[in-house]
Amino acid sequence: MKRLLLAMLLWHAGTALADDVLHLYNWNNYISEETVQRFEKQCACRVVQDYYSDNEEMLAKLAAGATGYDILVPTGNALEALIRQKALRPLDKARLPNLKNINPAYLDTAFDPGNRYSVPYAYTLTLLGYNVEKMRELKLPTDTWAVIFEPEYLKKLKGRVTVLDSQRELLAAALKYLGYPANDTDEAHWKQARDLIIRAKPYWAAFNASSYIKELTIGDIWLVHGYSNDIFQANLDAQNARRGFTIASSIPREGAVLALDSMVLHQSGPRPDLALRFIDFMLDGKNSAELTNLIGSGNPNLDAMRYIKPEIAQNPAIFPDPQRRSRLEMLRDLDRTQRRILSRIWTEIKLR
Repeated sequence: MKRLLLAMLLWHAGTALADDVLHLYNWNNYISEETVQRFEKQCACRVVQDYYSDNEEMLAKLAAGATGYDILVPTGNALEALIRQKALRPLDKARLPNLKNINPAYLDTAFDPGNRYSVPYAYTLTLLGYNVEKMRELKLPTDTWAVIFEPEYLKKLKGRVTVLDSQRELLAAALKYLGYPANDTDEAHWKQARDLIIRAKPYWAAFNASSYIKELTIGDIWLVHGYSNDIFQANLDAQNARRGFTIASSIPREGAVLALDSMVLHQSGPRPDLALRFIDFMLDGKNSAELTNLIGSGNPNLDAMRYIKPEIAQNPAIFPDPQRRSRLEMLRDLDRTQRRILSRIWTEIKLR
């Protein structure tokens, strides 16, 4: 009888675990396995993950009919698009007591006033990553976008520079260098940025948003236009492999892009209750800090700071001071006409 009762209890527990599944659609390498396992243990559920490497990829998959995701982690401009499409569930903030841990500087953004739909997760900066020894040897500046756009500098770096294969990110860097806002939508200014990029393009090794981390790590590339967490990873890999050089990053004095990623509830998700539990779990300072310690992402969670490794917390390219932060912009979504114009400009850049 006891064996039968135990078997029934185990069967019911297994059934509950099978039914309690959270579907998370997230960026690649954007949460540690230990964090996921701890949540699964706490909620007696399973977390099933799917991954994307670009906001456009995520939006395209949803537009093609993908459903069943409880949580997405879009960047601000993609969040704006999802809200406009009425694709998200409003948050029940009464079930998010740890929301108090978020730095107010990252709340109430233009993308989601009042944070009706979104909870900040982490952020990255788009900046310069470079081989310290090579740039010093060549006597090149590392605090200005000029070093990736001006031939006087690029002639010393020909074939050793990569830029992101991203319309918005590369255009934003060019616009900032020209003295315009990253979100400038004046077509005449976009054409100036296009011409600047086309002039610099012969000196670049590639448009690269993926393998540039490895190439920077092994020393094939000396300078990149890239993401702060990728550059952090490249330096870790270089040190672990005893490469004999250091990879550093800097925010150009002209300004740069800050990409704030947020957790949101998709309308098609079957378990908004589990999703809210996960969001509040990730708002706990210790859980949030694991992400920063793992990949060097910026962290909008004030409670997380006491758990973040000091060498990361003191890195100004990950946690910029107020003066540097004032030079950062978050990209806004474009309307259909602007997207069409930008697509044409991007085609011109790629074909020249």
